[in-house]
Amino acid sequence: MELFSAINPSPDLHFLSLRSLTDCHNLAPPNLLLRHCPRPLKPLARYRLLYLRASSTSGAPDLPATVPEHAGGKLVVELIGAFNELTDRMNLNSTSSSVILFVTLKLSIPILQSFPLLPDGRSPLSKALSVALILADLQMDAEVISAGILREVMETGGISIQEVKNQIGISTAHLLHESLRVKLIPSRVDIFDDDSSAALRRFCLTYYDIRALILELALKLDSMRHLQFLPRYQQQMLSLEVLKIHAPLAFAVGANFLSLQLEDLSFRYLFPCSYFYVDSWLRSHESGSKSLIETYKDKLEQSLKNDPILTEMVEDISVKGRYKSRSSTMKKLLKDGRKLEEVNDILGLRVILKPRSGTDSSEMGERACYQAGEIIKSQWKEIPHRTKDYIARPKPNGYKSLHMAVDVSEESKTKPLMEIQIRTTEMDKLAAGGTASHSLYKGGLTDPEEAKRLKAKMLAAAELAALRLKDFPSSNYKGIHTDQRSRVFGLLDKNGDGRISIEELVDVMEDLGVDAAGEDAREMMQLLDSNSDGSLSSDEFDFFQKQVEFIRSLENRDDQYKAILNDKLQNDDDSGLIQVYSEELGNQLAT
Repeated sequence: MELFSAINPSPDLHFLSLRSLTDCHNLAPPNLLLRHCPRPLKPLARYRLLYLRASSTSGAPDLPATVPEHAGGKLVVELIGAFNELTDRMNLNSTSSSVILFVTLKLSIPILQSFPLLPDGRSPLSKALSVALILADLQMDAEVISAGILREVMETGGISIQEVKNQIGISTAHLLHESLRVKLIPSRVDIFDDDSSAALRRFCLTYYDIRALILELALKLDSMRHLQFLPRYQQQMLSLEVLKIHAPLAFAVGANFLSLQLEDLSFRYLFPCSYFYVDSWLRSHESGSKSLIETYKDKLEQSLKNDPILTEMVEDISVKGRYKSRSSTMKKLLKDGRKLEEVNDILGLRVILKPRSGTDSSEMGERACYQAGEIIKSQWKEIPHRTKDYIARPKPNGYKSLHMAVDVSEESKTKPLMEIQIRTTEMDKLAAGGTASHSLYKGGLTDPEEAKRLKAKMLAAAELAALRLKDFPSSNYKGIHTDQRSRVFGLLDKNGDGRISIEELVDVMEDLGVDAAGEDAREMMQLLDSNSDGSLSSDEFDFFQKQVEFIRSLENRDDQYKAILNDKLQNDDDSGLIQVYSEELGNQLAT
């Protein structure tokens, strides 16, 4: 507070001016300034401060802080930044998908920015984009991602289903309607016992649009990541609901990424002592900034690619890694009575080999798998009784893979055992198909034939969505290319002449609901039009996008640091619990 008072020339004002920020750059580090400001900075002042902070670090890009100050310019910055961040995560390959996403953001951003902060301290826009990014990481289509953004707009009362149908499309409106129905499913039962939970999951899998289920699951994951503001009893009630219904449901629809995170977060809130017991043990094996699994993944991939015999057999080698979830680890400890160091799949790698094409590619692939196994044995100590050869002896359902367990401990430090699966691309496809049917079965469908029918339904729904979003001729949006930056340029360049005019800037600001669209568009044009010809070329606009990405990356980094700090504080706060209960819990596990 003293620092804020020292650099604020007008104590009666609750913000810092741009001049005072610039003058104080040499007085204190920008990070310190951000930390001590008691009220939110003016937007332009914040952008300037972020730029000062970045320019004070080595290797920062030489970008001037030409960020528009007025409402229209700031909304355009948010629109372009959000669109680029989402499309960078998505497999976006059609004009119609770009248009759906762009129109959704134009509609949603001004509405969401006008609402107050949520109980968890986030803005509604921040929450909507967080859900959208989860869906983008799952490679969902533009309709699902748009519905994820619009769900938050609907929750705040800013739009109706009918308006979504009129302005975005009937398919997105249908998804929203379905997701609201799914949201009400838990209210159908009073007690989440095994039978009622399985019945609810079976009902969801049978009667709801699969994409609406995934949308609801992404919303649940976002909520579970921000439960800290709720009272303890509410945290546990929601966690129990997620553990019994949503985590198995995510597993059933093949969204393992969602399932594992939902299960772990539920475990953390329901059984904090057990969670931190396992978590602290796993963290104790980390060294430096790189995770164990990434270290071993990179090491193995390099060894495989350096082997001349293997590279003669295959066209491509990929290695995937994963940690066993905290909740799955605890289940195994309780079920088998093992000690943590005896669980052989805490760490897991999967090697996928693409054999060279030819008449004997299947035989070549099998030989390549065994060669990879020999390379692994030369690198780490094999646990022979844990090796399972499903290539020579496939499972009854046709599953093929070579499973190995290895000891990666070093002389000075014991490490968890690691499981490695080795298979060809064809074996991996067959395994994925079997996993899908198995997942549906485990998720609540007790009849295998019913699971097969649902799987066919899911594939048909995905094909229909892909067909609906197929490229189509558009007179309004010409010149849209596959490159991310040229894509957003093409969406703003409505007449397709290769330049963004002042009129086109005014149009997009009016779409964003800006009152003084003409004035704000002129201010933005003056900032970005480096050759003063009255329009923006693709190069000028590309430079502006680099500035937007630079500023957003700084703010994202701030959020990441805040999350890391909160996590550390949480760990420190619970360290006493771990010390008190770990010995007792260890005795229980040993017996």
